[in-house]
Amino acid sequence: MRLCGLETALAARDSRSEGLFDGERLSSGRRGGPRMTVMRKPRELRDGACYHVTARVNRREMILDSAAMKELFLSAVKRAKAKYDFRLDNFCIMGNHFHFVIRPGEGESLSAIMRWILSVFAMAFNRRMGLSGHVWGARFFSRIIPSLGDLLLTFEYIDGNPERAGLVDDRREWPWGGLWHNKVGRRDLVEPPPPWLLPLVPGHRCLALR
Repeated sequence: MRLCGLETALAARDSRSEGLFDGERLSSGRRGGPRMTVMRKPRELRDGACYHVTARVNRREMILDSAAMKELFLSAVKRAKAKYDFRLDNFCIMGNHFHFVIRPGEGESLSAIMRWILSVFAMAFNRRMGLSGHVWGARFFSRIIPSLGDLLLTFEYIDGNPERAGLVDDRREWPWGGLWHNKVGRRDLVEPPPPWLLPLVPGHRCLALR
């Protein structure tokens, strides 16, 4: 899949979430009025798989726009790493959504990991802001990354998010992404690329090792 195709697929999913959630449809109720029924597609899960995961804030509100809220979200991810066995290969936090490249450990559930992160952040956010109710929109999206080529495209797509949004001129300067964390050698969240991958994503090389 070319990069433009990946962007188109993600954009199409975002547009669908503006109306019905994935797998929802309208049907007639007993009295003839419309009734919403939920027909969720089973999430594709596989032991040892690497996933591209993304989730968007409810109503696309920019609650992650501030540095403080991005750090609050990342603190939930850091706590999740202490509770669950998973590898975070790359990520990017934007104003109203995030992207992960994540590999659950043996016997771990991607759904359990993501539900924990999303719910812990939601509770922390509501508590800090004095609010209640939903923080996230539709359930998180995930797909298995099936090949090295797809992994490289996904890295490129995730790394380029803040640059395409006009938030930075150089994607390596976005502090809330795996590219920057790898560049400066911050190791509390993202894992360093394995030796076989590093030559293919040279921007993720730690400056101290160059």
